[in-house]
Amino acid sequence: MDNVFKTDNVFKPDDRKSFAWGSLGDIKQGRGGLGVDMPVAVYRLMQYTLFDVLSEEFGIDGANRYFWSAGYLAGKEFAKNLLDLTLAFESFVAHLQETMKQYKIGILRMEFFDPANGDITLTVGEDLDCSGLPVTNDNVCIYDEGFISGILESYTGKKYEVKEIDCWASGDRVCRFKGSAMK
Repeated sequence: MDNVFKTDNVFKPDDRKSFAWGSLGDIKQGRGGLGVDMPVAVYRLMQYTLFDVLSEEFGIDGANRYFWSAGYLAGKEFAKNLLDLTLAFESFVAHLQETMKQYKIGILRMEFFDPANGDITLTVGEDLDCSGLPVTNDNVCIYDEGFISGILESYTGKKYEVKEIDCWASGDRVCRFKGSAMK
């Protein structure tokens, strides 16, 4: 009877291995009646309450570091498991745009890319993390900065520093990110 409830814990409290895509499980099988989609409000409820708890424990800067790191890991896993990293740049961007739209993350638009140094500017409209928030004059998409950094590193093989320069919460209607390949 002791082994009836014994399972692998996807959060692995006793085994500090990195997240693996398979930890997401078979969502279609597990949610046969409810389906794979959920309201954005539920996602934000988890995200914002987690940020609040981390901020209380580690301060705003600490919470931001954790959110960036989680976004970075998510971006690397997203790229590795859902994107074709062998495509030429223009085709890769089109594939990334379609995949982000399919997964309802946001509507990606490439504004600028310099192939000589890797500098990039892109926007995400209808951003999952912030579109529709009240204006607070803050850029709040720290998780997205990490997410985009992880995707760009996975595709280019170079580390990227990505910063949000415009945000819905700062009064803009899209989130704009500038990225630079680190030397």
